[in-house]
Amino acid sequence: MRARLLLIAAVLAALACTAQAATPETVYFSSADGRTELVGYLFKPAVGGPHAAIVMLHGRAGPYSSKVGGSCTQVGRDSSSPCGARTLSARHESWGEYWAGHGYVALLVDSFGPRGRGHGYGRGTHEDPDREAVNELTVRPLDAQGGLAWLVQRADVKPDRVMLQGWSNGGSTALNAMHRQARGEAGPARFKAALVFYPGCGNKALLARKLQLDAPLWLFLGADDEEVSPSICREVAARSGGPAGAPTVRWFNDATHDFDDPGKSRQAVPGNRIARDEVLGQAAALLDAVP
Repeated sequence: MRARLLLIAAVLAALACTAQAATPETVYFSSADGRTELVGYLFKPAVGGPHAAIVMLHGRAGPYSSKVGGSCTQVGRDSSSPCGARTLSARHESWGEYWAGHGYVALLVDSFGPRGRGHGYGRGTHEDPDREAVNELTVRPLDAQGGLAWLVQRADVKPDRVMLQGWSNGGSTALNAMHRQARGEAGPARFKAALVFYPGCGNKALLARKLQLDAPLWLFLGADDEEVSPSICREVAARSGGPAGAPTVRWFNDATHDFDDPGKSRQAVPGNRIARDEVLGQAAALLDAVP
């Protein structure tokens, strides 16, 4: 009995340590707009370094779980907001842990909380006037650039191996950030590659209908996306390219928007489970192979 109790105590202690280790570090850095202090959540590999790194850009719903009560307004250094490192959505938390487990330093950038909208926006709100302050054309690409500039100064990051990942509105932001980089409109640091999930590709979401690219980019689209048009994104991809070639499109039949969300409702769709498993099986390998 004593041995059994000791074993149970050891298991519980290990679980507690794991949970503690999984909580990302809260960090602060400047957007490239020169005036906004952003909040970020840093996931780090357990050992070694320096590491490759990745900047992660949330979608229109923000980075936090919808189950968090209270207001997420003005998330920041001196904020009493209930939203933070322990209340991230399951998708963002799982991806941060995924990258850390594959040897990457991952930085999730909160573009909305520091601007008073930590819980983001609902479906069908793209034309709302208050979204202009966090738009994916001229605002959020500067946040991505700020995250990149902050990461390349860290001793545990390889400055020439920083990648970009974005979902939905953050995916549109990632496309615009890569376009600006290829046009020489960003800072001296550059993203080595990008993974873009179900972005909006309409006229009001992208800086150009033909994106210029100077780094590899993968576009992951669900054929049954109910929020954005995957067909339009595929058409944009076919027109786009540059020194690194055209974007590589991964098309998933029977998959919806948010297909990689680990929640029960999304994963109850068979097409989403197939898409998520495939993406998780190849994402790190794709970036590892970028020369």
